[in-house]
Amino acid sequence: MARITRKSTARAATAAGALAATALVLSACAGGSGGESDDTLTLWHYEGENSAMGIAWDEAIRIFEEETGATVEFEERSFEQIRSTASQVLNSDEAPDLMEFNKGNATAGFLASQGLITDITEAVEEYGWDDQLAPALQTTARYSEEGVMGSGAWYGVPNYGEFVTVYYNKDAFAAAGLEVPTTYDEFIAVLDAFVAQGITPLAEGGLEYPLGQLWYQLALSQADRQWVNDYQLYENPVDWSGEEITYATETLKEYLDAGYFSPDVTGIAAEDAGLSFINGTSPIFVSGSWWYGRFVDEITDFEFGVFPFPGSDLSLGSSGNIWVVPERAANKELAYEFIDITMRPEVQALIGNNGGLPVAADEADITDEKSLELIQAFNAVNEADGLSFYPDWPTPTFYDALVAELQELVNGTKTPAEVQQVLGEEYDSYVADFR
Repeated sequence: MARITRKSTARAATAAGALAATALVLSACAGGSGGESDDTLTLWHYEGENSAMGIAWDEAIRIFEEETGATVEFEERSFEQIRSTASQVLNSDEAPDLMEFNKGNATAGFLASQGLITDITEAVEEYGWDDQLAPALQTTARYSEEGVMGSGAWYGVPNYGEFVTVYYNKDAFAAAGLEVPTTYDEFIAVLDAFVAQGITPLAEGGLEYPLGQLWYQLALSQADRQWVNDYQLYENPVDWSGEEITYATETLKEYLDAGYFSPDVTGIAAEDAGLSFINGTSPIFVSGSWWYGRFVDEITDFEFGVFPFPGSDLSLGSSGNIWVVPERAANKELAYEFIDITMRPEVQALIGNNGGLPVAADEADITDEKSLELIQAFNAVNEADGLSFYPDWPTPTFYDALVAELQELVNGTKTPAEVQQVLGEEYDSYVADFR
């Protein structure tokens, strides 16, 4: 069997300029990309080795090499590396053959509109991936010529789902005499009870995505499906001083003032926020299902569980990130073969039994009780049409803008109204071209 070449880079984010340089230097040694086709599939993704997807995709690599005789040259890239350097790398001769990429208008949609990733519609029909994916999960795989998700050609394939939920430390709740909240008022009472005991209840990070996702969840608690469609799909103008966004921004400031999360949050990365939950420092973490497998693996001192964000019918979530094939990939057919293997029942079951959310698995194949708990929670959101995507999707630069403006809010250098004004201008300057 061919040998897997595994290259790993630091998962911690660094400055964008350094990331660009790193990506180009590392990709220079990637075989089978941007040049003459050979029997090497160059693969990039940013899932950890002990995550559900990392485990399942390692098995897919083994199957792929055994069945095709080709070699997989895998390079682990951090989320920030791929996000911040994709356009530059994919527009060069150093593009990989297959890459995990963030779904949404501002990410995969933008690359599609720029001609940097391949229209894979024919491959989707040939392999039958459209039959394996529910319509709601196809939204983030298809993009119009302008890069707006939900219609048009296929540019990617998801093989897992994801959503944001509330993780909680069962032992900490029991010690404090607290029950799982089912209403928003009960949720606030839980937060106040921990603060009264000198405990910062929310594990949070403002250096990367977690704080922005909490902000969006607060907005969703005041929103309906039409508001989501307006925000994400540009169906109607979004009022940036309206009830939904004003509530989110002002409530986030209230959370800070009440001591629900650390005042040092602007210097805390997503990894550090997750670690503060893993080590028991903070008993609650509002974040994604992508943490679940890791929590199962690494939390040994207490029992944890999940519950939906109280008082909201809508939750962040969608299909998972998608496999995309760069337009300049040298081995597109090998890329399609690998994607197809990740959709097989045995690989889908691995995702499900290791804390992930498979999109094409038989529930009878999910033998792990803890994993089934997460899958059932996801199914409940999906069946209620609650998946509402992510806050940074509308524009290619909105992730950076949201992180920066919420840092200003936390630091007290801008008021909620000023933050909303800047975010609204950023949003409207891009979205105006689609109306």
